[in-house]
Amino acid sequence: MRLQFILGEIGSGLRRNLSMVVSVILVTFVSLTFVGAAGMLQLQINQMKGYWYDKVQVAIFLCGEGSTAAGCASGSATPEQQDNLRTLLESPAVSQYINDFQFESKEDAYKHFKEQFSNSPIVDSVTPDQLPASFRINMKDPEKYQIISETFSSQPGVETVIDQRQVLERLFSVMNAASLVAVIIAGVMTICAILLIATTIRLSAFSRRRETGIMRLVGASKTVIQLPFILEGVIAAVIGAALASGTLWAVAHFFLGEYMSNQYPDTAFISPAQTLLLAPALVGLGVVLAGTSSLLTLRRYLRV
Repeated sequence: MRLQFILGEIGSGLRRNLSMVVSVILVTFVSLTFVGAAGMLQLQINQMKGYWYDKVQVAIFLCGEGSTAAGCASGSATPEQQDNLRTLLESPAVSQYINDFQFESKEDAYKHFKEQFSNSPIVDSVTPDQLPASFRINMKDPEKYQIISETFSSQPGVETVIDQRQVLERLFSVMNAASLVAVIIAGVMTICAILLIATTIRLSAFSRRRETGIMRLVGASKTVIQLPFILEGVIAAVIGAALASGTLWAVAHFFLGEYMSNQYPDTAFISPAQTLLLAPALVGLGVVLAGTSSLLTLRRYLRV
């Protein structure tokens, strides 16, 4: 009987304040979508780090025509200089830090360049002579990059030594900044959701002040009187969280899984299943926000 009464009161409250409830759902949906987007970005960053950090190489670029580095004073790297660099890479002092290495000629570099930028008009303006030959090194411990850099930077025929992780770190910094922006927007929208939930509960309590007064007179407990109001806000927040979770799943499935994966097949994107891991957290956050906001509002505006 008591459960039936509480459910009836919840349904009555939702019908009376339908427009406000819809507003709560939408604001909660938007705010939790931004929270989830920040979580997705962090998942993607971790995914890319785990994928790319195993594949990044240290590149020793050799001197080419027009190189201005100190080691390129004699012009393009000669076959003898290339052999000397190969010998140094195979020496015990250096080989202990590397798994393997490959030599990439100008023609190989041009072939890889065309594959990477096949959809860009810049391909037609680049020739093999403009791209430097290089040694590509797979490190046992990427943190030992500095040893390779110090060993080879001053060698004749070497223009520069580049750790590809530095390029990735800049990309991850941008993604972390985007994640921070999403968190800030989510914070602002969450505050809006809290205020809107509080306003909705306050209006609901005011419109039903006669019923709650009668309930107090007949001896209804504090929990029985307040619970319908709290559950109204919680239900609206859960619906908003479910919509946010569904949106994140759709983004991961259709945008990342189908479109981006086809455009960038060499990049590891998060799967839709991984985004579902965020759903319980979003629902839990929505319940906590709605429940806390409702309870504090009722303590102030609904004296029991």
